[in-house]
Amino acid sequence: VQLQASGGGLVQAGGPLRLSCAASGIIFSSYHMGWFRQAPGKEREFVANINWSGGSTTYVDSVKGRFTISRDNGKNTLYLQMNTLKPEDTAVYYCAASGRWTVVATTQGYDYWGQGTQVTVSS
Repeated sequence: VQLQASGGGLVQAGGPLRLSCAASGIIFSSYHMGWFRQAPGKEREFVANINWSGGSTTYVDSVKGRFTISRDNGKNTLYLQMNTLKPEDTAVYYCAASGRWTVVATTQGYDYWGQGTQVTVSS
């Protein structure tokens, strides 16, 4: 199983970035997917998730209205469109796959993790 996250980089505050996560080795359309992030010295935190079909999404309050999670099951790819970025969004962003019956927002609920991609927002 491989989850390959990409799209991170350095961006000015207020700018956009789009993260991608390419999955292989799993039946992607059978897994709920999530994005998490971890800033230096902090615990990994939930950002957003999406159910297997893409019909249900959940966001942490701090990114609501700015971030959009989506998926393309035909391309086995998960996305995170991030707009109006803030310096506090700076972190390593991880994609993860969950085989649970219901979609969850805890790290323990995910079975597979990508390697992470760095997002740095300058003020």
